[in-house]
Amino acid sequence: MISEKFSPEKVEVFERMPVHRAVVVQVLPAVLSQMVTLIYNLADTYFVGKLNIPAQSAAVSVALPLFLLLTAISNLFGIGGASALSQSLGKRDFLSAGQIAAVAFCWGAAGAVDLAFALWAVITPVLHLVGASADTFEPAKDYLFWTVLLGGAPTVLNMLLANIVRAEGASGVAAVGVSVGGILNFFLDPFFILPQFLGMGAAGAGLATALSNLLGTLFFVGYVFCSKKTTLSLAPVALRWTGKHIGQILKVGVSSSVQFVLTVVSAAATMKFISLDSTEAVAAYGIQKKLDQLPLYFSLGIASGLLPLLAYNYASGNQKRREAAFRFGVGMAVCFALLSLALFEWKASELTRLFIDDAKTVALGATFLRIQILAQPLVAINYPLIVQFQAMGKARPALVCSLIRKGILDLPLLWILNCLWPLYGCIWVQPVVDCIALFCCLAIYRQTMRYGE
Repeated sequence: MISEKFSPEKVEVFERMPVHRAVVVQVLPAVLSQMVTLIYNLADTYFVGKLNIPAQSAAVSVALPLFLLLTAISNLFGIGGASALSQSLGKRDFLSAGQIAAVAFCWGAAGAVDLAFALWAVITPVLHLVGASADTFEPAKDYLFWTVLLGGAPTVLNMLLANIVRAEGASGVAAVGVSVGGILNFFLDPFFILPQFLGMGAAGAGLATALSNLLGTLFFVGYVFCSKKTTLSLAPVALRWTGKHIGQILKVGVSSSVQFVLTVVSAAATMKFISLDSTEAVAAYGIQKKLDQLPLYFSLGIASGLLPLLAYNYASGNQKRREAAFRFGVGMAVCFALLSLALFEWKASELTRLFIDDAKTVALGATFLRIQILAQPLVAINYPLIVQFQAMGKARPALVCSLIRKGILDLPLLWILNCLWPLYGCIWVQPVVDCIALFCCLAIYRQTMRYGE
């Protein structure tokens, strides 16, 4: 019977284990997998930066917003599927849990393929739109050829399956799946990028990323088909249950997907403004965005690790346990963000210089980093708040909070602050937005808990 595959160990974590320990068991593997992802993202920037060609580093920065579109597809079906799956487990509906996994997987794969070909059909005007110059256009296009056109589906499915596997309580398996690809990427980067080997530059970083995500996806597929301890299914035959489950998946997934789409729009708009200054400014911004991902990815790991625990206990009616888990997880994220803030304010120049040895780029990157890191303690609260809504299946407040953080405020402020303070005004947008968003999200959370959606 499929219910027999939901092991007593998973029930112990979700229902009976002391809250603090249960949170650590769930979020630690998720955080570790995010850190591995961060390391191989930093490896791309590091090894491309070792070419000491600002145009190559800038090309990866220009391509990043388009690459992030893949995360929007992954979150649409991965976060939505994870929330729906964990809620089904909380209700002891094991059959629906397996069906939800298969529906999310198949539609996620279809969405990734469609996005890859649609984006590639308009790649030239889109790259110019996000700020590609004569120097950065070709390397950025080469990077996207590998990461989006050929590597899009593996990238989406790797992230999607990590969320689905984690939602069932197998957080350690999810961490291993993400890590195997990340480790491969770290070792492939220098071989593909550096001139003493294949010398592909930014294109080599893209190829390494595509191969690493393919390996991660194959690991997860192998786990689902070979493990005797999972309720999950990836069988296409389960698509006949699309009508039954797709609404619940999309209801939650849309808010996360919209947030990442708007993140892409915001990042592209920021890159467009910065590209008006210099290639060095674009390279510096790209390096800074990789560095401030340390506390960001930690917060994302906390949030993604919390989601199954929150959704399961919400569906099973244990609201006291859900609230305690949420508070403890947020406390962990905020503490790490504050430590990162202190480190980055102190060593901004030295950290930037690790990625490129160009004086102007280092000076700009250090200034950008000191400004952007101010937002991270706020992000450490904002992300888990939005995930809390997603875990409870409350689509409207999740969507509203996502729109406040990305879309409603940042695009107008980007134009206003850049006019008032060219170049540096663009960098101040995110700290200002996250401060406003935090107050709004806390108010919405309080109202939702008091009155319901």
